[in-house]
Amino acid sequence: MLGWSALLIGVAAFRTFVPLRYQEERRMRAVGLVVEIAVDVIAVVATGYWDSPFVFCLLTPVIAAGFAAGFAFAIATATSIAIAVGVPAVVERGTEAVSLAGPGQWVVELFLAALVAGYARRLFGEAEERHSLAMDRMSRLAEANALLFSLHRVAQSLPASLDLDEVLASTMTRLRDLFAFDAGAVLLWDEAISAWVVATGEGVRPRGSLSPDELPQVVAAAAASPTATLVSDLLVQGRTGLAMLSRSALYAPLRARGALVGLVALEHQDPGHFGTREVELVDGFVEAAALAIDNARWFARLRTVGADEERTRIARDIHDRVGQSLAYLAFELDRLVKRAEGELVHGDLLQLRDDVRGVVSEVREALYDLRTDVSEHQDMSQTLESFLARFGERTGIEISLRQAVTGRLPLPQERELWRIAQEAIANVERHARAGRITIRWQCDGERALLVVSDNGRGFPSGQSGRMDSYGIIGMRERADAVGARLDIDSVPGQGTTVRCRLEV
Repeated sequence: MLGWSALLIGVAAFRTFVPLRYQEERRMRAVGLVVEIAVDVIAVVATGYWDSPFVFCLLTPVIAAGFAAGFAFAIATATSIAIAVGVPAVVERGTEAVSLAGPGQWVVELFLAALVAGYARRLFGEAEERHSLAMDRMSRLAEANALLFSLHRVAQSLPASLDLDEVLASTMTRLRDLFAFDAGAVLLWDEAISAWVVATGEGVRPRGSLSPDELPQVVAAAAASPTATLVSDLLVQGRTGLAMLSRSALYAPLRARGALVGLVALEHQDPGHFGTREVELVDGFVEAAALAIDNARWFARLRTVGADEERTRIARDIHDRVGQSLAYLAFELDRLVKRAEGELVHGDLLQLRDDVRGVVSEVREALYDLRTDVSEHQDMSQTLESFLARFGERTGIEISLRQAVTGRLPLPQERELWRIAQEAIANVERHARAGRITIRWQCDGERALLVVSDNGRGFPSGQSGRMDSYGIIGMRERADAVGARLDIDSVPGQGTTVRCRLEV
């Protein structure tokens, strides 16, 4: 008896300093419990079965099993112990070994301990789950706080300028401060040409405008998505980004006033570089950035309209001042020529008079072009007819005008289309060296089509996207301002066709 007491005291002391680890794998946990059960059962069987003074030690592994895995494991353990102790007792003592007076009471105690331990396990599990949930919420609050702090810094430094170039430069700087990336770009959607334009970027080769078909598939899909798109590994998915060596990417559409403005593209050479935190951060960033970019673009459109008003005012001032002064100068030269007839300066005065008359003629034509415009009383057809009549007399170019008009557009839209037509016709005179020009104008009040084509020298494909290309950038801005689509086709040596289509 003293020997078994010492052994059980030793086991208890050992478990005091090296307790069972419930967080281990079930296999390892079961091995520890089997050892506990074996020691206790052998001690009880060796010292009198259910009458052993150590029978209460059988409760320890049952309670441990309940805390470890709940009701089922605890009841299974209690059943195993009852069988391990009860079967040898029945074999040795007979059926009286299972009476309720002694052995039956301990069996009931084992099962009651299993139930209590399982219930405690449930209570502790719920408490642990609540603790884990609270810690997770605290972690999320900490991340949200960090995110709000970063967005606050971004909001404080967002550009107040209405200049598009400054807004794009500032947006790229903020992206560099917030994210680590190898290639980044801001793409803008140009409705006038139905293409994507790489407005600014780092680590991305500038490629000008990209049609939707030329845009990488993953980028195009991200532009159509309402939220940011995270790509952990481009190579695994068989896709390519904007940069050749990119492996991971983060794309976020720029939306303002319910319309798609552009796209932020961030790429890195390491797979899995971007995570959920970057997604949340970019989702908070793009809203303010999109609004700033859209404001700058609308301001540019308003500036274009303001330029037209200023053009009319300048034309009126030139006509009232410079035009009259040049006319007076021409009259004075006529008078001097008559007085100096026969003198040595007579030839020089004649040449000077012809030069002044040429200048007066050019100023009058420029004033006419500036002041020619559509109005409430003069529609696009009448404006084209009067303008082309003077254009043909001045240039000698053969003109063909075809019209099919059954209604008028709103005046602001019709005025912008007229300016596009005027610029296209002026380009023919200045650069095309054409002998024939064809103008087509169709309008039914809801849809309009303007086509200006010539048989001039044309220009190479892609030159129409350059900033210095014959006022084409201005035509595209005007088309975009009224929601029209502008297409320009040109073949060197065969001519150019400018096509502008508008649907109200």
